[in-house]
Amino acid sequence: MLSPWFLCRNEDLKEMLESNKESLKLEAMKRIVGLIAKGKNASELFPAVVKNVASKNIELKKLVYVYLVRYAEEQQDLALLSISTFQRALKDPNQLIRASALRVLSSIRVPIIVPIMMLAIKEAATDLSPYVRKTAAHAIQKLFSLDPDQKEHLIEVIEKLLKDKSTLVAGSVVMAFEEVCPDRIDLIHKNYRKLCNLLVDVEEWGQVVIIHMLTRYARTQFVSPWREDAVFDENSEKAFYDSEEERRVDQSKPYIMDPDHRLLLRNTKPLLQSRNTAVVMAVSQLYWHLSPKHELSIITKSLVRLLRSHREVQYIVLQNIATMSIQRKGMFEPFMKSFYVRSTDATHIKTLKLEILTNLANEANISTILREFQTYVKSQDKAFAAATIQAIGCCATNISEVTDTCLNGLVLLLSNRDETVVAESVVVIKKLLQTQPSQHSDIIKHMAKLFDNITVRDGVIHINLTLDVFGEHCLFRWPRPSPMRRTLSNFRSSTLLDRTRFIRQLIVPNEKSGALSKYARRILMAPKPAPVLQSAFKDRDRFQLGTLSHTLNSQASGYLELSDWPAVAPDQSVRNVEVVEPQKNGNAVKVESRSESESGSESSSSESSSESRSELDSDSDSGTDQKKNTKPKPVQSKPVIKSTNTVPFFVNCMCSLLHLCVFLACQFDAVSWPVRVSLQASSPVFVPETSHELLHRMTGKGLSAQYRFTRQPCIYGNSMVSLQLTLSNRTDQALENIHISEKSSTGQNIHRFNAIERLEPQASVTVSMGVDFNDSTQTANFQLCTKEDEFSVSIQPAVGELLLPITMSEADFTKEQGKLVGMNESSATITITPENVSSQSVNRKVVSVANLGVIPSGQENIYRFAGKTVSSGSLVLVSVALKDPDAMITINTEKTVMGSMLLRQVKTALTNSGP
Repeated sequence: MLSPWFLCRNEDLKEMLESNKESLKLEAMKRIVGLIAKGKNASELFPAVVKNVASKNIELKKLVYVYLVRYAEEQQDLALLSISTFQRALKDPNQLIRASALRVLSSIRVPIIVPIMMLAIKEAATDLSPYVRKTAAHAIQKLFSLDPDQKEHLIEVIEKLLKDKSTLVAGSVVMAFEEVCPDRIDLIHKNYRKLCNLLVDVEEWGQVVIIHMLTRYARTQFVSPWREDAVFDENSEKAFYDSEEERRVDQSKPYIMDPDHRLLLRNTKPLLQSRNTAVVMAVSQLYWHLSPKHELSIITKSLVRLLRSHREVQYIVLQNIATMSIQRKGMFEPFMKSFYVRSTDATHIKTLKLEILTNLANEANISTILREFQTYVKSQDKAFAAATIQAIGCCATNISEVTDTCLNGLVLLLSNRDETVVAESVVVIKKLLQTQPSQHSDIIKHMAKLFDNITVRDGVIHINLTLDVFGEHCLFRWPRPSPMRRTLSNFRSSTLLDRTRFIRQLIVPNEKSGALSKYARRILMAPKPAPVLQSAFKDRDRFQLGTLSHTLNSQASGYLELSDWPAVAPDQSVRNVEVVEPQKNGNAVKVESRSESESGSESSSSESSSESRSELDSDSDSGTDQKKNTKPKPVQSKPVIKSTNTVPFFVNCMCSLLHLCVFLACQFDAVSWPVRVSLQASSPVFVPETSHELLHRMTGKGLSAQYRFTRQPCIYGNSMVSLQLTLSNRTDQALENIHISEKSSTGQNIHRFNAIERLEPQASVTVSMGVDFNDSTQTANFQLCTKEDEFSVSIQPAVGELLLPITMSEADFTKEQGKLVGMNESSATITITPENVSSQSVNRKVVSVANLGVIPSGQENIYRFAGKTVSSGSLVLVSVALKDPDAMITINTEKTVMGSMLLRQVKTALTNSGP
């Protein structure tokens, strides 16, 4: 029940929400959201809040939608009254309002609005804002749970969103895929390589979802890498080009890892350094289920590092390590000390560490482990001490060399003052004696002498069984009543007496005895198999590591099993992407099916024939009617005819675009045609002379290589970053045929330099190359080769080198900056050093970090910079506002990950002193 004070406060908030002043409404909403954050129930305010959903104030509207998302499902009737307002909000210019409206709409769990929700999701899936498309992916799951009959329509939306190139959308749409249609693997084929390349830039929650999905996908598309004849050539791409006949012949040849399989392992490896424990655990399970056995060791250090986290994280990680350590002891044996029990550990953590130490025990380290166990037995934690005794028994069973030592140690524990320790020792001794009862008569006699001192019920029962079962193996007669008879006198109960009467009729012959008494000895004294002491985690590997089912050791709802490796790999060409490229006449298209590694080396696709130019001229004169009748040209796999007369070609192209704009303006009767700011690249303001080492002369056997970023537009492709390589021969012999291998080991497109036929001793040569980093700081790996050797090298760009400078006016800068707000804006306030206060210092520091153009500013102490990403051409705006002694840095871009990385680098540059 709500208190009178809270009711009074609700009335005040209602009055503020119904006032005519926007400031009071905004203050009321801030207080309401604050109450929700504290866990207070504010549902009674729903009617007053929902009236403000159509407010003109953007800040107020955002807070209203935050409230509605929380309570729309509880107050469905009232929410339905405002559904028309939500539909109008889906067209709002602000992306946050559009996304919030869709989120509220999908939270109304009423079947009657399913068609409206379906239409809203389809429209949001094509929204220009990646944040709205991300919200659409979340809404798919809600609609599917409300009406599963919409599955086919939702799959169409998922298929469209899977093609999205935004890292903000990737994780959400994969989650929708897992919820709606996890069996539709065919939807992943064309997007597999894209998801692998985007993985490093996706948010952490999305990384976990994508990794688990790709783990299931890989188990259905690749053959097992665990074969004994496996060959792991990381750079082999022969399988891309094999014919069906060659593939059938290769069945008898050694296994060679599929390049797509290697791509997944390579792109997930850097995530082992993630700060998010769920991501590290996801990558670890991927390597456990997919990687060759000799590569499993790379996950060991990352898992051990997680043991420094909270106990909840330790519990999950230790469970997975316990499962791994059964099959792969060598992985964790070097880190055995990390599993020693600490006094501050909780009981469940201690037990798991004990389990792992038992699994790691072998002839070499058993003495160390047993000394550790001796300390654990003295623990005040009774449950842990009992578990330690069980662990000693497991070690005695698994390692025959220490069986006698463990038995003698357990017998000494029978004299312990702790009854729990004594009882558990008796239980373990009984199990061990069943393996070789005739060889341990002394131990059986010793247990008989201690019988009167044991008072714990379980211990008494087990010692009775031990003496009665194994007493015949030692020449020993009881001077007093037998242990079983004495036990019956001490523990009297109706159940025990009934069992005693039954056994008496069976073993003591009398007139009423039946035929069973003849077989009493065979029934009661039949040899029993020795118990098997094994780990509780031995059968947990049937579940995928890192899942709830593995933690519970029982299949949980929604668990998707990992399939077995296929005997023969499915067709690899299904993952080749169709590249659709418009020809220069503006209407014909060319479709090529190629692999990613192949498409990067073909720069001839941008060239057209003279025949295409003549068609362009005729199309320019004939207008739009002629375009309707024009048919696409036949597919050309590799056009090699080069255009020579380029000036008339571009003039005609511009004329065609101009006619198209005029035609569209007439059709839509537009008053004005919105023109976007030109993103034409300008000359770089600053070009660093710093070179980075690509290949050391010791590693390269005398060949050394350095690279630097030229910050110029790349002549090999508009989406490529231009690089300059300096190759030096540090040997006393000439090096021949220096080149980059065609077997590129990453998904990036690389334009290779022409092979250097001969490089004389102590000579150097400078060459240029281009790399399409796909607007990502992911490392580009490739092979630098000579006639005799191959060297694996890598180039990792700084985020500032993935940009090209552009020029614009201050008004255009402000206009474009206003469009890139909300999720597209990153900002930070820093304390700037005194030597960096001047305009020259600020400009020098920023352009040294990033390849940006300086925008003229009419405002004092405000500095603006602009650029575009090389690959996608996305706008990147940077502004620095000085307010002595602080500075406000703001970065606006659709590439949110790049924006946050660039913000950190600019902050570092402005806070550091020196050049």
